[in-house]
Amino acid sequence: MQRMGMVLGLKPEKVAEYVRLHAAVWPDVLTMISACNIKNYSIYLKRPENLLFSYFEYHGTDYAADMAKMAADPKTQEWWAVCMPCQEPLATRKDGEWWASMDEVFHHD
Repeated sequence: MQRMGMVLGLKPEKVAEYVRLHAAVWPDVLTMISACNIKNYSIYLKRPENLLFSYFEYHGTDYAADMAKMAADPKTQEWWAVCMPCQEPLATRKDGEWWASMDEVFHHD
């Protein structure tokens, strides 16, 4: 299992919409998340900075393939089309990233 932490900005005028969307994530999107070996997935919002922090555990063996599978899913593409206009990627993210990956510096079970 691999723990993943990522961060992303949220446009101030879109905070309420983003929170509303995530109060009722589409069932097909949740099914795809599980089908791509992601468990224990959470997104946190830090106000007033409007930073999103996501945490999940990846239980698969080929992260790139699972993320490609998710990206190819039509319902997930629809969901992203609704959510992405709310988001504001960090200028410091790596090439190809939307959510900026983070390094784990501490963990305790």
